[in-house]
Parts: sequence; structure tokens; C-alpha cells
Amino acid sequence: MDIKLILATLALATATSAVQAADINAGKAKAAVCASCHGADGHASIPTYPNLAGQNAGYIEAALLAYKAGQRTSPQAAIMKSMAMPLNEQDIKNLAAYYSSLK
Repeated sequence: MDIKLILATLALATATSAVQAADINAGKAKAAVCASCHGADGHASIPTYPNLAGQNAGYIEAALLAYKAGQRTSPQAAIMKSMAMPLNEQDIKNLAAYYSSLK
């Protein structure tokens, strides 16, 4: 097989499978709806809701995906599922990057 063809195939496979890097500003814009429970700065004013500021981005991503898939069963799971359902993978990455960037 021609080396150029191999390299082109690898480049294409890498480019199509790569997910865009997280965008903190886009995450901040998406987070407006989250503020009513988790606070405008990621610090919840309601004791039963978690603070998201400074949380590990991977944890936030995993939690949102689990809510979206209906895998979480906490008392707030139904609310969180309805919030997570319209989010795509990039939205989730952006939100996670935004909240993990906060102090």
C-alpha cells in the first residue's frame, strides 16, 4: 500500500474522530440555565444542590452523561435528566470546562 495513502487515511481518521477542544466561554453561556440551582458562580445557594465551581471536568462530564442516559436515580435525577437531554457532547465538555475553571 502506498505510504501517502496510509498517511492520508490516518489523518482523515484522526480529524473526523477528534472532538473540538472545550470552550469555556461557550460553557459559561450554556451555564445560565444552571445558575438557578448551582449559582451564577457555581456555588449553590441551596444546600442540597452541589457546588460545581472547581469540580473536576471529567466528573461533570460523566455526571451529565449519566443523567442524560437515565443512569442516575437521586431525588434530583429527573430534573437533571431534563436539563441534560438537550445537551450535545460538545455542550457537556464546554460546561465541564467552564465550571472546572471557577474557583
